[in-house]
Amino acid sequence: MDLILIIICALLIAVVLLQSGKAESASLTGATDRMFVKRKERGGELFITRLTFVLGAAFFILCFIMGF
Repeated sequence: MDLILIIICALLIAVVLLQSGKAESASLTGATDRMFVKRKERGGELFITRLTFVLGAAFFILCFIMGF
């Protein structure tokens, strides 16, 4: 069970680092008005977002199970 948790952790870290930033167009001087604009995710970006959700849920459930 511990090995599965370590694998999920490593995959989750890798997938989060692969995601593009939602605020990549915002700079330190401004442009925050575009930061919270809804963007339509497509293709690979949508897949990575869904994979992040699935891995995060698996991590949470596995930690919850191991806690009891």
